[in-house]
Amino acid sequence: MIRVACNPLKLPTRPLGLLARSISSSGVLHENHKCKLLVVGGGAGGCSVAAKASNKLGAGKVIILEPADNHYYQPMFTLIGGGIKSLEDSYRPMKSVLPALAQWIQDSAAKFDPESNTVVTARGDKIEYEYLLVAVGLQLNYDSIPGLVEALAVKDGKVCSNYSPKYVDRTFQALKNFKSGNALFTFPNSPVKCPGAPQKILYIAEHYLRKSNKRKNANLYYNTSLPVLFGVKHYADALWKVVKKRNINVNLRTHLVEVKPSSDEAVFENLDKPGERFTINYEFLHVTPPMGAPNVLKACKSLVNDVGFVDVAKETLQHQRFSNVFAIGDCSSSPNSKTAASVAAQSQVVYKNLMAVMDGKTPSQVFDGYASCPLVTGYNTCILAEFDYSLTPLETFPVDQSKERYSMYFMKKDLMPPLYWHMLLNGLWNGPRLMRKLMHMRL
Repeated sequence: MIRVACNPLKLPTRPLGLLARSISSSGVLHENHKCKLLVVGGGAGGCSVAAKASNKLGAGKVIILEPADNHYYQPMFTLIGGGIKSLEDSYRPMKSVLPALAQWIQDSAAKFDPESNTVVTARGDKIEYEYLLVAVGLQLNYDSIPGLVEALAVKDGKVCSNYSPKYVDRTFQALKNFKSGNALFTFPNSPVKCPGAPQKILYIAEHYLRKSNKRKNANLYYNTSLPVLFGVKHYADALWKVVKKRNINVNLRTHLVEVKPSSDEAVFENLDKPGERFTINYEFLHVTPPMGAPNVLKACKSLVNDVGFVDVAKETLQHQRFSNVFAIGDCSSSPNSKTAASVAAQSQVVYKNLMAVMDGKTPSQVFDGYASCPLVTGYNTCILAEFDYSLTPLETFPVDQSKERYSMYFMKKDLMPPLYWHMLLNGLWNGPRLMRKLMHMRL
């Protein structure tokens, strides 16, 4: 989830409670808060663990620091881009999804200070905690590609991106406007949330062009910075069959470096030959933006690793240096794919390990790196990829999930959203581990 700092001079009315107040030299009123557990981020991971912890610890013990008014179910953005769902289907008011027993401070983190167990907010308030869970997600760096923001601002333009609620509606509109020419899809040279999503819109778009009798006039290109089509060979082999059957051009180790909206050109770099660039004209361009750790995290060197992610042990998700700090989801340094399914599996590990540390015990719960990626391949098919840290398939159902199936598409489209809203965010869904064991039992 994107973190946007609030205007420090815009002070909403809040209950006094047990707050300690202080006046800065600027005359702005600041507040001091204290809590047992501070959760920074109200995304899937923050909500899930905060729900579990507040039920255990009781009212007033957990604070959630989150600036957004709305909570988005981001896995739905792929379906919105394909015209299958609407943006209105994908969000709910933040207040309605946060746990009732936790206190919500609607602000963003401006400074982490783990040495003193405090976080300073953008408004200048200070929050003192005993334990900290960092769940701030990834930052979308659209502005790191010259010309991209300008291209995305063109009304009814040819450039789109499913990764932001600000731009996701542009995708289906651009598909409908497409008549003939090159349709380009990109994967950046950076970590990304849901690594399968850049391909999902590729396959949906190709199916849409077939349904609308425009496929014969379209040249589809998937330009990815990765050296493989997908990180798990079992599913990559299946996806290569899909792209070959549908006559989709795949360029590996190819990175978007510039967009020229005035001439409808995209500039790419060959990552195996730095400095070697080439330009392609486009009639449709879907961009997956470069992503990275939020700037506020990268500024706290004691909290993060060399590339800005919270430095945790990949098994326990406990910080390597500060034993009272944990991280969950996309901002964590754990080397799993960054998906909502990973968050579900991590949530129980983080919660139990947090409770153990609070009780003076050593964390013993282990996260195995589980990730799931429903690779939607059209308007009625899906490949359900599931795997662990070792990139070994870890499939829930007793069938070959590398095959395109309607059942998996139905699950992605109609079953996963209510599971997210009613189970995961309330701390009641910890992933399909138990279901997997039951389905693979040998009697």
